[in-house]
Amino acid sequence: MPINIYTNSAYPQPKPELPQMVSYGHDLDMSYDKIGEMRDSSDIITNNIELRRRYNDSGYLYIKGFFEREEVLNVRSALLEKINGPGFNPEIAKECEPLQKLLYTGKIMDFYKLIFGEEVRPYDYTWLRAIGPGKGTNPHCDLPYMGRGTHNQMTCWIPYGDVPYELGGLMVLEKSHKRLDILKKYAYRDVDVYCNNKKEDLAKVENGEWVFSGTLSHNPPAMRNKFGHKWLVADYKAGDLLTFNMLTVHAALDNQVPDSLRLSSDSRYQKASEPVDERWVGENPPGHGPDSKVGLIC
Repeated sequence: MPINIYTNSAYPQPKPELPQMVSYGHDLDMSYDKIGEMRDSSDIITNNIELRRRYNDSGYLYIKGFFEREEVLNVRSALLEKINGPGFNPEIAKECEPLQKLLYTGKIMDFYKLIFGEEVRPYDYTWLRAIGPGKGTNPHCDLPYMGRGTHNQMTCWIPYGDVPYELGGLMVLEKSHKRLDILKKYAYRDVDVYCNNKKEDLAKVENGEWVFSGTLSHNPPAMRNKFGHKWLVADYKAGDLLTFNMLTVHAALDNQVPDSLRLSSDSRYQKASEPVDERWVGENPPGHGPDSKVGLIC
């Protein structure tokens, strides 16, 4: 693999024909030192030692062709029978048998068992999204949303169909999981905790608003400049898998394709032996609902 002359990095250099990418309404700087392409780890898919080493170093693993393409496209067809348009669709995910089979049985469970080195416990809640044209998700880490159990769980992002750059796939901020000097005060906060001795917090909770949204920034280019690392992107194909650390900063590119839907899911996995966040398990996980709110004296 060629070394990037700007960063002395072994990450692939962006292709010259990469389109201008936009995230949360901001044009990304397409310079070689500010954006790159994710490293494909499909070559080490059965090597647990190298998978763990690369994951610990990079904060993510991108596996091209992890699933059979036809299996993923069949899930897409099943989802499109139920999804009416853009939105967040956890109930559809729960009821879609092909999706549940793909995410929580067979190959993917064996993959996480290989990485963790023991039996795996997935969350019972599936984040299923149909994203239409417009802004993607702003930069954040996942820990503030699911940190009441272990902090060693892994997020799995799967596109249902091909997701070229213009359709708004996920991007990760290179080695950001190692930057606790920036993330510590942010990442270990809980989005469902509020100060019950502060009137403004109580008013927001009563109105169903976020007291702390978990957002790290509304400006992905500025976020990149703060960390000093590259945004890493991919030209996703049906069958690809991206998994990453709870502290890895990530965001979504904007969907720039008119009259389109980007279908994807987030699912989470952890060691079965470690404590689990009660918000995301059970027959009807409470999620970020009122039963999950915790008031503290601040």
